[in-house]
Amino acid sequence: MLPVKRAIMVLLSLLVGLFLVGSWLIASLNLEFAENAMGKLREQQITDTFYANLDRINAHHRLMEQSTRGLARAGGLLAQSTPTPAALTDTVRNALQDFPDSYGSSLWYVDGGRSARYAYRQGQDIQVEPLNASEQQRVSDWFQQLRALPTPISPAKQWTSAYYKSSINAVVISHATLVRDLQGRAIGLAMTDWLADDIIRTVSRVEVTPSTFAFLLDHDNRNLSSLSDAADVDRAQQLIDSVTALELHQKLQEQPVPVINSRQLASPVQQLLHRVDQQDYSLFFSPTRAGMIFGIGVPQAEIDAVLTPMRESSTRIQLLAGTIMLIISALILYLVAGTLRQLHNLYTDTLTHLPNRERLLADLKKTHTASLLLLNLDAFKEINDFYGHQCGDHVISTLAKALQQHLNERADWRGSRLYRMPADELAIWLPGHHSQEQLTPALTRLLKFISNLQIHWQEQDIPLNASVGVACCNQRDAQDLTGEQLLPAANIALELARADNESFVFYDASKGVREGYEQNLLGANRLRAALDEDRIVAFFQPIMDVNSRRIEKYECLVRMIDEHGEPVSPIHFLDLAKKVRLYRAITRCMIDSAIERFANQHCSFSINLSCEDLLDPELADYIIHTVDTHAVGEQVIFEILESEGIENYAAVRQFIDRAKALGCRIAIDDFGTGYSNFEHLMRLNVDLIKIDGSLIRQLEDNPTAVTLCRGIVQFAEELGMQTVAEFVHSPAVLRKVQELGIHFAQGAAIGMPSASLITEVSVLDADEPSTRD
Repeated sequence: MLPVKRAIMVLLSLLVGLFLVGSWLIASLNLEFAENAMGKLREQQITDTFYANLDRINAHHRLMEQSTRGLARAGGLLAQSTPTPAALTDTVRNALQDFPDSYGSSLWYVDGGRSARYAYRQGQDIQVEPLNASEQQRVSDWFQQLRALPTPISPAKQWTSAYYKSSINAVVISHATLVRDLQGRAIGLAMTDWLADDIIRTVSRVEVTPSTFAFLLDHDNRNLSSLSDAADVDRAQQLIDSVTALELHQKLQEQPVPVINSRQLASPVQQLLHRVDQQDYSLFFSPTRAGMIFGIGVPQAEIDAVLTPMRESSTRIQLLAGTIMLIISALILYLVAGTLRQLHNLYTDTLTHLPNRERLLADLKKTHTASLLLLNLDAFKEINDFYGHQCGDHVISTLAKALQQHLNERADWRGSRLYRMPADELAIWLPGHHSQEQLTPALTRLLKFISNLQIHWQEQDIPLNASVGVACCNQRDAQDLTGEQLLPAANIALELARADNESFVFYDASKGVREGYEQNLLGANRLRAALDEDRIVAFFQPIMDVNSRRIEKYECLVRMIDEHGEPVSPIHFLDLAKKVRLYRAITRCMIDSAIERFANQHCSFSINLSCEDLLDPELADYIIHTVDTHAVGEQVIFEILESEGIENYAAVRQFIDRAKALGCRIAIDDFGTGYSNFEHLMRLNVDLIKIDGSLIRQLEDNPTAVTLCRGIVQFAEELGMQTVAEFVHSPAVLRKVQELGIHFAQGAAIGMPSASLITEVSVLDADEPSTRD
């Protein structure tokens, strides 16, 4: 500490001796800082103005999209029967009346026998006339392009570039939406037009500086600019041509320019310096919702003009700089001493006076070859809870002192450093190359030392045991770890030791545990994206009445649609969903999807619920409320997954009673796999038993499975319950199911889960192979 204080005194003397230089330097820095601050403030004002206008344009886009979708829905309703010309005329006229900011609306059907109509404004009136042949050809081309795109179609793909419309003798930009019939097939196109003159008036309302201009580039890089109304036509055209030549669409794709404001992450404003005829402009631009580029150009000279008052104040600042330097010289020693005290506290644990986690992280950055041991006290939470936090602090401080002494006395721990980590953890850093074989004896002795340590609190002995995770820089069968990777690796090893009930575990990079964590993170991100994008959907597997051979029920099964539109089985994401706490969201999504699908149907449908779902009060209330609101209680069957295990019967029974009060039925799923099946039936008010597929698929060649299933059926009949056979994968198994008197069957022989409802039974031939999802 003394050399540091001596250096500080020398520095203070230099500061005083260089007073005049410092005065000038501070004044210059102050001026530079002020200029930068004002420049950023001005830039912020410009971006705020930019976003206000971008929001206005995007709001207009959304209104046009809503109008087009409304027209498309009306067109779809008209398509149920051959629409008359009068009906088409009224439809496009009403669409234009409902949205005064659009110039025209058109409705076109792919069927040539139907008329196409175009409505447009003429003064205060609305004119409606048939689309001419050239316009119909253009619309037909757009229809083919949109129909070929994957759904959902991106909003930007539904907007056209600026084009000349001969029927109104004007340039427009159009928004198009497919017209679909009740089966979801594309049968036509609905369009709404935005007049180019209106676009120019919209962008012309931007006001930043006197010479600011605004522009909107369509998909084909055509420039619709406020410069169209400029007095200096030649200068305006020069600016328009220069902006068009920048090819901003292509520039954004090939080489992203700096983002200066990401307040709106969907459309971050970006800046580009642009020179036109020896004059510099700052271009601020961003993509719009329609895929066009909106931007403003502000002369750099007008932006810098605000800095002139700052330069005039520089002289006054220099007069104050001398006084400021004297004060700083007097206070600097005091401040630095305080800073040193704060640094000491920042890197030192106040309880044990050991270096803390922040110090360890800083030291690991400078580490090249070392090992790190992360030590966690077993059952420390129980000690805290039973004896109190003062006892916990006493245990930690006593252990820290004893460990420090042990490390100092043992030759195999020479050069090690002990650190206090958060909660009940300590870390030991050991320099040099070490292998598992070298460290194991020392670790064994260390853990024995901890377990033999005598710690007392209020005349009570406190027994201690610890788990240790060890990470070494040198990895035998994998790439060596860096110093910064030691702590996460030791954490992983500690978690494995606690999970496997081991005293210590060495981190082995070759086992891919870290990569597994990474895959879990990526999977969690995919799952969140699927929930946000409504790609968690319900598939429906038919359940057949064995006697009548009719489909009377459906089981709703969750699927995730991946980025390529392919369904993903829940086996690949449900366990991960529980780990990252997205399971409740998936259950809610399934409840909503299933009830929405069957709300207007007469058939029953079943939804799988785990005990975790039933024991979640908020989720249970939501399920009951949703069923009650849609009045589908008589149709709903809740399948409780027996394999999950049921412990809190009171809470589960409470949910069952509430569901049954609405008319819902209860089924026990996977019956025949768990030891507590019959206890469930005795304690829960069950209506159906679903016999597990592990028994059903052996009926054809396993007499024991037949006997077990027969016993389940007889037991269910005596209790007045119905039975359902799962995994009925072949006609032979189906015949066995029928012979046993099982009421319902589901499986590959009946129908696989699909996004649409299977209403007719198509039992596979006996020789046909089958699989079950």
